[in-house]
Amino acid sequence: MATPLESMARFCERCGVALVNRTVEERLRPCCPACNFVAYLDPKVAAGVIVTLNDEVVLLKRNIEPGLGKWVFPGGYVDAGEPPEKAAVRETWEEVGLEVGLEDLLGVFSVAGERVILVVFMGHATGGVLQGNFESQAVETFAHSDIPWDELAFVTTTDALKTYMTRRASLQ
Repeated sequence: MATPLESMARFCERCGVALVNRTVEERLRPCCPACNFVAYLDPKVAAGVIVTLNDEVVLLKRNIEPGLGKWVFPGGYVDAGEPPEKAAVRETWEEVGLEVGLEDLLGVFSVAGERVILVVFMGHATGGVLQGNFESQAVETFAHSDIPWDELAFVTTTDALKTYMTRRASLQ
């Protein structure tokens, strides 16, 4: 049975023949039996910002899958050719209506077997109006002690927020 990553490529991008799984470089990879093309499955890069507004963390409740009804900080996929910093700022504007000043790179987060690599920055609101868009059921700010840990959407969301809390504590 194919893993979710293996099943992403089904046909050869060069000749259109159905791909088969073969061991290449000690990993099972989709390969073309006709032209020997190997479909290397690249990760998907996302970028986000843990934004503070009035010393509280801005979170949005997702209105789309995955993670429908769960909380995340603003973020989303990086477009090809777009620096992660620009994507993080753009996503914050699109998802929560805030202009943001980036302060520092918080870290890079991923989960084994998952396709997404998340680049997370720390930042603060510099303008705009806190408001959601079609991707959110709600947008709120949370005191650091009130972050809804049991209602976060993704492992990487939790990991990034924990790293943020540790970094924040070390700066005080």
